[in-house]
Amino acid sequence: MKKLAVISTITLASVVAMPAFAADTDWFVGAGVGYQEDSIKGDSAQNGEDATYQLRGGAIINDHHRVMGTYSYMDKSSQNMFLASYDYLVPVAQQVNLFAGVSAGVADSKIAGESSSDFVWGGQVGAMYEINDNWSTDLTYRYLDQDYSENNTKIDYSQQVVLSVDYKF
Repeated sequence: MKKLAVISTITLASVVAMPAFAADTDWFVGAGVGYQEDSIKGDSAQNGEDATYQLRGGAIINDHHRVMGTYSYMDKSSQNMFLASYDYLVPVAQQVNLFAGVSAGVADSKIAGESSSDFVWGGQVGAMYEINDNWSTDLTYRYLDQDYSENNTKIDYSQQVVLSVDYKF
């Protein structure tokens, strides 16, 4: 199941990125750290708050469209998340863009010894600051609906606030 989840997420990110090959494109890689809260209910309910760590890469197309693949890890729920995202960038100052977008992918979570790989989807909003031609930073709020449901325990949703740094090449 994990292989299928990883392959489908990579495929989705690749299909979404196809138009990038024919346009003005800036490729980037980056990393982020932040706070994540999972709403966990049921028999094995627990405090779902912990740090989240992210690696990401993608493309900014024609200065207004960003497609991205993200790997995220949260220790408390032993959660590995693979997301494909699209953001629309709106310039509000010379070095500042606001953005809003959608994400979908797979989360593999383990709670009380029960592991499950499940579909996740949601959206994000935030601000991007371009430090110079190669470096930028993002502050992002993301809300994700999760389908985890094992042994009368359910992850309803996740919320993340993440600070990321990206390098464009």
